[in-house]
Amino acid sequence: MRLAAVRWLVAAFLAVPLLGPAVVPAAQEPAARVLYVRAGTLLDGTGGPARRDIAILVRGERIEKVEPARSFPPPAGAVILDLSGKTVLPGLIDCHVHLTGELKKGWEWEPVTRTPIDAGIAGTVYALRTLRAGFTTVRNLGDEGGASVPLRRAIEAGLIEGPRIITARRSLSITGGHGDDLNAFRPDLRLAGVEPLDAGVCDSPDACRAAVRYQVKYGADVIKLLATGGVLSSGDELGARQLSDEELRAIIGEAHALGRKAAAHAHGTAGIKAAVLAGIDSIEHGSILDDEAVRLMKEHGTYLVPTLMAGEAVENLAKSGEMPEFAAAKALAVRPLMQQSFRKAVAGGVKIAFGTDSGVTPHGRNAHEFELMVAGGMKPMEAIVAATRSAADLLGRARDLGTVEPGKLADLVAVDGDPLAGIAVLKAPAAVIKGGRPVDLGRDEGSRPGGRP
Repeated sequence: MRLAAVRWLVAAFLAVPLLGPAVVPAAQEPAARVLYVRAGTLLDGTGGPARRDIAILVRGERIEKVEPARSFPPPAGAVILDLSGKTVLPGLIDCHVHLTGELKKGWEWEPVTRTPIDAGIAGTVYALRTLRAGFTTVRNLGDEGGASVPLRRAIEAGLIEGPRIITARRSLSITGGHGDDLNAFRPDLRLAGVEPLDAGVCDSPDACRAAVRYQVKYGADVIKLLATGGVLSSGDELGARQLSDEELRAIIGEAHALGRKAAAHAHGTAGIKAAVLAGIDSIEHGSILDDEAVRLMKEHGTYLVPTLMAGEAVENLAKSGEMPEFAAAKALAVRPLMQQSFRKAVAGGVKIAFGTDSGVTPHGRNAHEFELMVAGGMKPMEAIVAATRSAADLLGRARDLGTVEPGKLADLVAVDGDPLAGIAVLKAPAAVIKGGRPVDLGRDEGSRPGGRP
């Protein structure tokens, strides 16, 4: 009897895998959401000519088809978004923002009055403003205590709305440099709970490599270094070089070894040239360019991210008396230098990617940069490409972003009017789509052009 029972149990055990699939049905994948967008005019981000009456078919997060609307009707079950009276472009990309802060009176005291929690909470508001302004992707170049990392995670998890964030976390600075939070404070003062590496200050090649690794360990997608002095820092000169050749090579080399790009805050000519020769991917601001700097940037394929809005903003604050004394003279000096250098870069064929330094200016007004770029010598189409295809290339995300093409993420922005005839129309999006989902622009239903599917 015992042997018979054992044989029965073995037979039953062996039979389970054979019987299982017959009784347990396979789980069905939910059908991807299908969105059919009809665009009156499409500027696809490639720099090619405008196309009229185009249909964009989106399945899930990605674009499946971009063809003349007459070529194919909406498929059954698709959600239809009629933008036939609008100009549609790729979702815009801002390559230089600070989403977790905004320049306000008393900002110079924030290192000792504001916590990363304050910064992160503020960032939830600024992120939504930025997305509603048509910017579906941003590169966040510096924050307080890594606050942009949980902000990025919250957006990716769908807890809050905001743009895709590519973040540098903390910027890397020399002691007493543009990014040293404790400049001009008592020498015995320390920020409670902040590790030296987390402060982003490094003073040798080895220390700089460790600082890069620390930022990457805690979530940095890109590395930001401070190659010269800055406007909003005490005790340094605007154009003075910071970081030695060896330190620059250590930071940039380590970033590239870890699969990250590197961006350099650089106003002064010597710092710009040194960063370019060390292999930097982008120069931020580039306020004091000479002919050699332009030539080097073009030869090395280095991007300029001009941030003309920041120059305008600090000049206005200085003129109104709202800038601390240590920054006012630098603020008044930098604006005309930035304008002159931008014109030189455009004329010299330097690659340019769109960036605003928002945070120095109020978040959500990013598209004003287009006006300044066009006033500085760029054609409207060139400025648009700087915020789409070129920006995606700089970020290393050209496979997914920057143009309206099949296979790309379905990030779109629609505006009334023709931005090629008047670039200012980009300041008032009529519709924004991120990853195939329309964004609530925060207006009354009756005033939301194009409707909301």
